[in-house]
Amino acid sequence: MSIQTELRDMALALASTEQIPDIEEIAFPPLFDERQPADCEFMALALEGGAVGLSYVAIPEEAGDPYRALQPSDFVATHPGELVADFGCGDPVRDMIAMAALNAICQHVMRLRGLALEDSADSLGLMRLRDGDKVGMVGLFGPLVRRLREVDAEVIILEKNETLIRRHPELPITFDVRKLRGCNKVLCTGTTVLNGSLDEVLTHCTEAEHVAVLGPTAGYFPDPLFARNVHVLGGRFVCDGPLLMKRIAERKPWREATRKLCFEKSNYQSVLFPRSSQTD
Repeated sequence: MSIQTELRDMALALASTEQIPDIEEIAFPPLFDERQPADCEFMALALEGGAVGLSYVAIPEEAGDPYRALQPSDFVATHPGELVADFGCGDPVRDMIAMAALNAICQHVMRLRGLALEDSADSLGLMRLRDGDKVGMVGLFGPLVRRLREVDAEVIILEKNETLIRRHPELPITFDVRKLRGCNKVLCTGTTVLNGSLDEVLTHCTEAEHVAVLGPTAGYFPDPLFARNVHVLGGRFVCDGPLLMKRIAERKPWREATRKLCFEKSNYQSVLFPRSSQTD
């Protein structure tokens, strides 16, 4: 079973046991022919009551017209579970919306249960970089590149965007996922869940002592990832939904409407299963 399927089933299970409100608002940024500018990289889905789910706008050229045809009014008063059911279908537009709905459901449950989120943890710092590390980076993380310069560590950067190779000729960027074998620490962008590539990535990280998945789209509970040799999940918790929706609509920075969200496998109390069933 894929990670997408397990996350979908997890969110639907939560929706079956909790009172999940309907969608109040949804915001789709404009789509650009070339790379999305930073202020248009994320869409957001808000539930009645304030919970919000984010999703990365990664729409290939052939799906541009379906994306531009989306009407926010078609989603208002819809239950998010109906959208989550599409997650993993392979349609980039439906998967994007399903990711936002999945995050919204999880963030609503986090609010309901008053979970003590580990917002003070430094997701990158938990990697504890040291001399001699071989670090795999799935997606280009500028802050990690800067930290790696402070230690004598080797880095392999796995990317799908060919323009990054031209833009950063000084970096060891590859398209070959097999190069992750032998890395003792691996950092993956959260979009690997959205595009379905994390399953394959993790098959090449079985020997890694530390695997982290990070990014604003990681706003869900980590159970399926922690069952697959992921040690840290770091994302964003939306603490001011109305402000975030307003900022996205205005194409303005929205991080002040959120705070860090960090789950560590070593001390995670599952939202779905008792502690005794968790494996380290």
